[in-house]
Amino acid sequence: MRILRHDQKNFQKRTADLFARSAEASGEVRELVAGIIDRVEKEGDQAVLDLTRRFDKAKLDASSLRVSNRELKAARGVPSRQTRKAIAATRRNVSAFAKKSLRKDWMMSNAEGVRVGEIFQPFRRVGVYVPGGTAPLVSTSLMTAAIARVAGVSEIVVCTPPSVDGTVNPNLLYALERSGATEIYKVGGAQAIAALACGTKTISPVDKVFGPGNSFVVEAKRQVVGRVSIDLLPGPSEVLVIADSSARADWVASDLLAQAEHGGDSQVVLLSSSSKLLEEVRIELNLQARCLSRQEQIKGVLKSGTTLVLVKSLEQAIDLANGFAAEHVSLVVKNEKRFLPKLRTSGAIFLGSYSPVALGDFLAGPSHTLPTGGAGKSFSGLTAEMFQRRTSVIKAGAQSMKRSAPFVETFGKIEGLDAHGRSASIRVKR
Repeated sequence: MRILRHDQKNFQKRTADLFARSAEASGEVRELVAGIIDRVEKEGDQAVLDLTRRFDKAKLDASSLRVSNRELKAARGVPSRQTRKAIAATRRNVSAFAKKSLRKDWMMSNAEGVRVGEIFQPFRRVGVYVPGGTAPLVSTSLMTAAIARVAGVSEIVVCTPPSVDGTVNPNLLYALERSGATEIYKVGGAQAIAALACGTKTISPVDKVFGPGNSFVVEAKRQVVGRVSIDLLPGPSEVLVIADSSARADWVASDLLAQAEHGGDSQVVLLSSSSKLLEEVRIELNLQARCLSRQEQIKGVLKSGTTLVLVKSLEQAIDLANGFAAEHVSLVVKNEKRFLPKLRTSGAIFLGSYSPVALGDFLAGPSHTLPTGGAGKSFSGLTAEMFQRRTSVIKAGAQSMKRSAPFVETFGKIEGLDAHGRSASIRVKR
């Protein structure tokens, strides 16, 4: 656990080094992922099966890559009544939020009277990656596939890593089916992204790839841009809490630990103007961590991925937060309305003591698929409109074309493209 104070020597440099990040993979990761994509592109299903055996220890054949109707039927009877109710509640909230986010067609007349506008159509076929690993991310299925369904996507293809025995968690399968997934494949990692982008005999290629993942998945998404489009670059989990003396230390610590239990390269940060709160949170982290089940993951993040910073002022905290560009930002201060507009790079913002990040992770409505690793400076979180293609529409009549032609001809002359100008003038000259 790192503890930094604004009055320490080299504070500016240490925080700049820590917080000024970019979502770039290491050279080793880039090289490995490039090799995986190349193999899948050349060898198709066989490469996917070999890589699944290598990384997930699951022995599958091409016929068992896709989750069968029999597996889906068996999974329907597994979730408890409480689980079904939770899945239904989240799907309801996510769907309602997504409907509000969808773009709508529009038209207007420009100054010359030409009708111009936009139409928004759903992608026909999208790929959704749902991480597996040490925890079946049931909520991710709801916050990706369910949004695609609201947007009207007809083919929603999901890839998720299999267990060693070649199965997928039944609660996850149930949630995926309820979310509208039309195909589910037992494929994880960079090989899943490659299969979705390049296609294999079993997995047909998609138009766009969505979903979070580890550093290999994120790098694979970056490398397939061009073959397909992607949503954003969501990697290992992050939370940054900005708190003053009004915050409760035990509640702040619980938010930090909730993200720390993802393990791996997760980052948890507290920026506080109160030295008393900072010390109380440090104590609470150690106390609460002892009671939690994912000890290995939490210990690793507390040791190397946790930073507590005593700032000179909340204004300094905001500057640091904008440099860090965290996936989740919790703002627990007396005057939140003053500081909220100043946060410009956050994936999602949670206001006040009664808004734990887990509320957004599991239930509230906005997707929890958010930019990480500093990508929030350029990317926003997943929204329903990302499942829509935008197309511009232009329609001129005789009079509006007559008014427009002189300008088109002028640009044709300026740019040396006389055919462009003539294509306008020919329509108005008798």
